[in-house]
Amino acid sequence: MSSMLALIIFIISYIVIMTEKLDRTLVAGLGGVTMLIVGIFDIDAAFLEYIDWNTIALLFSMMILISITGQTGVFEYVAIVVAKLVGGKAIPLLIVISLITAVGSALLANVTTVLLLVPVVLTLTKLLHIPAVPYLIAIIISSNIGGTATLIGDPPNIMIGQAVKHLTFNSFIIHLSPIVLVIFTLIIGGLALIYGKQLHVKEEYRKRLMEIDPVEYLQKNATLVKALTVLCMTFTGFILHPFLHIDLTSVALAGALLLLLLTHKEHKPEDVFKQVEWGTLFFFIGLFLLVGGLEEVGIINEMARGIMYYTEGDLPKTAMLILWLTGIFSGFVDNIPFVAAMIPVIVEFQDYGMTNVDPLWWSLALGACLGGNGTLLGASSNLVVAGLAAKAKQQVNFLEFLKIGFPVVVVSLFISSIYVYYRYLIEFL
Repeated sequence: MSSMLALIIFIISYIVIMTEKLDRTLVAGLGGVTMLIVGIFDIDAAFLEYIDWNTIALLFSMMILISITGQTGVFEYVAIVVAKLVGGKAIPLLIVISLITAVGSALLANVTTVLLLVPVVLTLTKLLHIPAVPYLIAIIISSNIGGTATLIGDPPNIMIGQAVKHLTFNSFIIHLSPIVLVIFTLIIGGLALIYGKQLHVKEEYRKRLMEIDPVEYLQKNATLVKALTVLCMTFTGFILHPFLHIDLTSVALAGALLLLLLTHKEHKPEDVFKQVEWGTLFFFIGLFLLVGGLEEVGIINEMARGIMYYTEGDLPKTAMLILWLTGIFSGFVDNIPFVAAMIPVIVEFQDYGMTNVDPLWWSLALGACLGGNGTLLGASSNLVVAGLAAKAKQQVNFLEFLKIGFPVVVVSLFISSIYVYYRYLIEFL
């Protein structure tokens, strides 16, 4: 009974979020609280088990850093420099922004990257009088593809790396970056073709852009130096995360608090807090509770164990099923709880006689990370971009993104299947 009730609450909430008839934050929150009221889980489980406070704290910290840094004009400066490098042309700009997003998402967390780049894109599109949504969609897709390449790029990879000690930072680069490069090239080429007819910059706006001196947008004061210094220190902490063994959330919190302390005279903390995307944070909390309900009643775990029953321990069949099931499922539900349920299941395969389960780990990583492009709910970075866009009155529509994102996932999983088959599985057939 509880399983059916949890599933009904989840499906109804999801449908209402998709239709966008009501505010998604309210819908997700109401769905999560309904799980509590009907007794799917208690308040202790909700706050201690299912809400991922690491993700919430990381987002909150980065929003503070971006809020203070944004007031220095540095994002406008970067935006104009990038636009001038490509001559103010719309499609080259789309490709460059996508490339920067992918590389940044591989070296940093993809959520961090999109928090930095969305303000830049919003500034650029306003200057050039072109629609921002195609660029925002490109950022989402590029962040998920780029984040697949490294251990620290996407939360599922971090979880897998922590669970499997021999899969190091270098292992992820060696095994995943080649296929990520291929997928990124094909997908961004496709986006350029899709949006090629829609994106055109008028000559007058291009000339006006080329005449702008980007330095004029910088606020040359103490806050600029402090903000850039703390931001660089935070990024260095992210990059050195595998070696320092300090989690990303701690680094981000330290950076945010340090910058608040250094700039409290120029920017009062209460004013900075007003700039935080509280709607996005509370939407995450509601979503975590909704998915937590499915996890509590065992639906996610049963789906994971069903893989083992269906494939009967056959490695190639298991790898392909994990890749596609994880990819499709991660497009509609945040990939973190599903990966958490799959990790112990893959470990159990070793008890059933599988001597080499590494192909399963790579299939899980590819499916979870690339599948995040399926819908706006598929990954944390998607929701962050949508939240920032909504605040700037540039709505990323759920169904509009679905039309682009889901085919991207299918193509990505198809290419990944070929890669996994020929690199890892052909010797077992």
